[in-house]
Amino acid sequence: MPLHLIFRKLRQVGPITIGTGMDRDGHMTYIAACGAERCGWSGEYTTVAAANVAAEGHRCRVR
Repeated sequence: MPLHLIFRKLRQVGPITIGTGMDRDGHMTYIAACGAERCGWSGEYTTVAAANVAAEGHRCRVR
């Protein structure tokens, strides 16, 4: 299944996009991913609050 069909954007925090998606077991999770070139940081969280904290705390090393 293509990623754009299972990922729904919720909000943007700087270069970080927070959205919902499905994990490997088919459960709904919250995903935070950095959109900066060559960064590659992302994380999968069970609550939107955890995804927000991770997005606000991420310091991208790529400048």
